[in-house]
Amino acid sequence: MWLADQWNDYEVLDTSNGEKLERWGNYILVRPDPQVIWDTPRQLPAWKKRNAHYHRSSKGGGRWEFFDLPEQWTISYKDLSFHLKPFRFKHTGLFPEQAVNWEWVSGLIRGAGRPIKVLNLFAYTGGATVACAKAGAAVTHVDASKGMVTWAKENAAVSGLADAPVRYLVDDCVKFVEREIRRGNTYDGIIMDPPSYGRGPKGEVWKLEEKVYPLIRLCSQILSSDPLFYLVNSYTTGLQPAVLAYMIQLAVGKKFGGCVEADEIGLPVSSNGLVLPCGASGRWKCEGNY
Repeated sequence: MWLADQWNDYEVLDTSNGEKLERWGNYILVRPDPQVIWDTPRQLPAWKKRNAHYHRSSKGGGRWEFFDLPEQWTISYKDLSFHLKPFRFKHTGLFPEQAVNWEWVSGLIRGAGRPIKVLNLFAYTGGATVACAKAGAAVTHVDASKGMVTWAKENAAVSGLADAPVRYLVDDCVKFVEREIRRGNTYDGIIMDPPSYGRGPKGEVWKLEEKVYPLIRLCSQILSSDPLFYLVNSYTTGLQPAVLAYMIQLAVGKKFGGCVEADEIGLPVSSNGLVLPCGASGRWKCEGNY
């Protein structure tokens, strides 16, 4: 498992009965997690000293219960900073487990010895965008939500990257890639974090298991002639790491050589030394970057 274990401002304190106890900077949150199917005693005092608690509804969705939490606060990961705020569907605007992938892409960019262009699809609030830009890449950030793109700009600014070469686009990711193919634009690195399920503005259904491989193949057409990396993230339980690796090998590795690997990503649980699984990632990198 690839472990995001270099955080100072974030920590999974404990897990029990479908929920995780987290420290986000100076604030303690309790949020549901479908991986936490065990029921263990809640002995840490922090369970009762939470600043906010997201309660999942049996009918779907849920609601926040606030005790003492600001509308927005900031945490840092090394030289990166991020604005956080609680919003619908239990989220805070950041997936801390992705830090393990920020480290991976940043290392490749810094070690490339040449200008690198990165495309970040389904880019959310820009964790990977900020990491790539801080490492020196020119980034194209694409997300269908205007609010998320605005949030990503804020994260770049608070990380000292307001003037970095980042292009922010509110667009449908698949349609954007199709236009880039027609325009002949290419990228040295591609990152994608597609949702498990969703609906487009015209009611189009997105189901990851059906759509992800065609998208991986489509994106392989806009890789440059000397690409550096390709990263696919998945939070769909049924999409195993081996399946991610196989799809990336067929679409990218078969054409460019290099190295394909895939694994679960996770976060350490400080109270017991266990690891909380948090999805999976598939990676490709070019020859010579081992």
